[in-house]
Amino acid sequence: MNLLRSVLVFMALHLVFVQVTLAQVKQNFKLATEVLYGISAEANDFFPERSPQFSFVLGLEQRLDLTSKSLDQNPKIGLLGMYTDLGNTELLGHSYALIPYVSFPVFGKHWSGSSLQFGLGGAYFDTRFDPETNFFNQAVTTDITWAFRGGMHQALWQNVYGLMDIGLVYNHQSNGHTKLPNQGLNSFLISLRQTWDQTEYQSYGASLKKNELPQTEESLGLNEIPQTEEYLEARFGYGQNVLALAFNDLRPVRTVSITWGKTHKGYLRWGIGAFYRFYQHYHDYIKGNESLVRPGQEFEGFRVNPWRYASNLGVHLNGEVLLGHFGVSTQLGVNFYKPAYGIDWRINEGWDYPPRELPPNWVLGEYNTKYKLKKLISSRLGIRYYLWDTRSDIRASRSASSSRSVSSSSSQSLSGSRLLSGSPRNGRSQNYTMRFNPFIGAHLNANLGQADFTELSFGVIWTLGSN
Repeated sequence: MNLLRSVLVFMALHLVFVQVTLAQVKQNFKLATEVLYGISAEANDFFPERSPQFSFVLGLEQRLDLTSKSLDQNPKIGLLGMYTDLGNTELLGHSYALIPYVSFPVFGKHWSGSSLQFGLGGAYFDTRFDPETNFFNQAVTTDITWAFRGGMHQALWQNVYGLMDIGLVYNHQSNGHTKLPNQGLNSFLISLRQTWDQTEYQSYGASLKKNELPQTEESLGLNEIPQTEEYLEARFGYGQNVLALAFNDLRPVRTVSITWGKTHKGYLRWGIGAFYRFYQHYHDYIKGNESLVRPGQEFEGFRVNPWRYASNLGVHLNGEVLLGHFGVSTQLGVNFYKPAYGIDWRINEGWDYPPRELPPNWVLGEYNTKYKLKKLISSRLGIRYYLWDTRSDIRASRSASSSRSVSSSSSQSLSGSRLLSGSPRNGRSQNYTMRFNPFIGAHLNANLGQADFTELSFGVIWTLGSN
């Protein structure tokens, strides 16, 4: 079972833990149904003719109880199952996707009822590329792919069953560069969605009076959680990718990364750091004395030290939304050193279907602005699961602290790795924090949006202190 399948199994197991996390905050799911209609872009020349795309979605979503003054200002998380008719049953078939997602209100009071939704999961296709019978469907090469969803939704009206909204949605499916060709499928859709809930919404964008939270940080217990906490992160990643059609076997990409940053209110994390990567495919291409590194060729100097030239160094900026045990993380990076990407580009951006032995007259990819940007900028998107809850249970901690005798010289341990520190004030603890929190993650890494490799990662967060 390759890494992409392992990643999707991890994501499925991860969803079970998300269910447990949601049960802990004692809130109910809301049922949502959705229909989408639109087009899929041509993935390659002579892509099969197709009718407009149609999707039906059944989902469960949960509005989180975080730090806002009213629940309608808080994000939602959910899980959707999506069936799609791709518009050509014989050559494109159908897809079945399972996508966890997060949704954020946008524009605040200036434009009520608007939200951004992002999700990353997996999809199964019943029809895919075949070199003999389905050659021109180069969008989907594997049965199982990554599935990314991004959308903008606007509430339309309240009805007797709940809330209806309209949206613009972008869907992308690809295998994360684990098998070529991997053009990916990009779809642009109009959404009409109904959330089945008669109690939560009074009107789109209105305050949720029945579920409204107390208005002050004192009543919320937010004074018990530091505004910001500094942290250090160490992470190891094991990814897989392919190099080209003639080198279409999976080989590892190993990553070591360190990050320093801050966590705000236990639900928003940002950081800056540095990373080192080693691409096995680049190393083996150089070590194997392949076409472009032979004497007289452009990259012949790489043979002096294959390990060095297969390495990648860079810095990155991280952002993460923390939802209990669950985290949705993104990363934007700048590569200072990635010399062997030139080999990758020359092979894959020249004439189509490059052979392993490149003839002297073979046209290679040209070094242009697109090349410079893709070599320079890296990105990363995925999910994490933390062993310990990344935020304190505010109500539980308040209840516990009010019944606990006040002692300014003692601190108590919560859940093994959850430490209660600081001198109590007014019968309340001032600082609940995770000093040590391991995690596992699944991510899609890219070069300026173009898939580079699929990765499983392991790491740990150390909380340094609070402000």
